[in-house]
Amino acid sequence: MLDALYQPFVEFAFMRRALFGGAALALSAGPLGVFLILRRMSLIGDAIAHGILPGAAIGFWLFGLSLPALTLGGLVAGLAMAGLAAWVTRRTGLREDASLAALYPISLASGVLLLGLAGRKLDLIHLLFGSALAVDSATLNGMLVIAAGSLLGLALIYRALALDSFDPLFLRSVSRFGPLAYGLFLTLVVLNLVIGFQAIGALMVVGLSMPAPASYR
Repeated sequence: MLDALYQPFVEFAFMRRALFGGAALALSAGPLGVFLILRRMSLIGDAIAHGILPGAAIGFWLFGLSLPALTLGGLVAGLAMAGLAAWVTRRTGLREDASLAALYPISLASGVLLLGLAGRKLDLIHLLFGSALAVDSATLNGMLVIAAGSLLGLALIYRALALDSFDPLFLRSVSRFGPLAYGLFLTLVVLNLVIGFQAIGALMVVGLSMPAPASYR
């Protein structure tokens, strides 16, 4: 029985790449998920994970199945989703998670429509739910770089982010670093979701940073 568990990782390189990449992303996305839950922002991670799909679809239309194009397109779309939600919140007074709940189904539907129009050029199921075969050497290197950068970036903003999560009024009275720390935090979340969606899938990658059940949202 033990042989059946580790033998595929010995025989197949793509299984080893998927294992190492998934473990690296789990190490970097887990701490980010803790802060998402502490700040009652778990829906934001879910919405951004869905929101990166249109950007990745546009990147595929323009440049084909290219890792830099898909990553850049997903990054721009994810940041745009977070920025649009913040703008709607300021203009309407709605909570940010409420505005995201209205925006991300539209974004997801747009991404699925764009990818569906691509026909057989791209396997939609693999992009939505992931595939171990998608983790090539370039993707694995990207995962390792993003994971290491996320842990380093979170360590740099940890103090300000923790204060902003528990007592934002106190942080504003002693420092102006709160908004910058929040912006960097959202960027790290988007980066982890973008680099992971090709291997884990746009619909499943949010599970890395959302360990709590949906009832805690």
